[in-house]
Amino acid sequence: MPLPTPTYQDRIKHTTHPLSRRLFELMEKKKTNLSLSADVTKKADLLRLADQLGPDICVLKTHIDIVEDFDQDLITQLKQLATQHQFLIFEDRKFADIGHTVQMQYRAGIYHIADWADIVNAHSLPGPGIVQGLKPADNAKPRGLLLLAQMSSIGNLCNKEYTAETVAMALEHKDFVMGFIAQQKLTDDLAFITMTPGIGIATKGDHLGQNYIHPTTAIVERGCDVIIVGRHIYQSSDPKAAAQECRLLGWSAYLQRCGL
Repeated sequence: MPLPTPTYQDRIKHTTHPLSRRLFELMEKKKTNLSLSADVTKKADLLRLADQLGPDICVLKTHIDIVEDFDQDLITQLKQLATQHQFLIFEDRKFADIGHTVQMQYRAGIYHIADWADIVNAHSLPGPGIVQGLKPADNAKPRGLLLLAQMSSIGNLCNKEYTAETVAMALEHKDFVMGFIAQQKLTDDLAFITMTPGIGIATKGDHLGQNYIHPTTAIVERGCDVIIVGRHIYQSSDPKAAAQECRLLGWSAYLQRCGL
């Protein structure tokens, strides 16, 4: 059995990133390390899930470009719900281009992601210019970046060398990079948060190459911090019950890891 690890509260003092500190505080306060991946295509469904499940999550992960009836009112209401239920909004945009291009994708277009998403993510493939392109010009709106260091799909090309280079890039930009999308803890630096997709409870995969791991495996065995759950919750006949189940499993695993 591994030695107990520091709590989220303990780790606050190891980071100066405002969003990392806020997320650690939210998780401890709400007793949840669950992120909902709300991959739905209708505005009403997204708002319903955010409102219904907001009390159970620490992060709402969106794919805003799949919402067929997107409008600015959606963003206004999402921000209100995030304040009401105390969760962060993570737009799973997976930026993957040169710095100039991602800067425009992030700040302009029809979505204006930089105006409302607390967190975004990016592939490290283009090099450090992608981090510079996404980094806010000022600190008026605290924003965080997660680098995609590993993926949960079968046959993905994120090999060990790629992952190691991604971690090195993050270490060079700790003022903006708050952690990783990964299948396991990648560094002993307590400031970095590991968010893990591909979390499943009963199933082990799908027909499109997705691999699922159990929350206990992700958090206790692999040292991850936030579990990202999508279809198990939003496709359930009772999303609230499914979210509470995942929340309980994730938090129990965290307490076990910390020896509490």
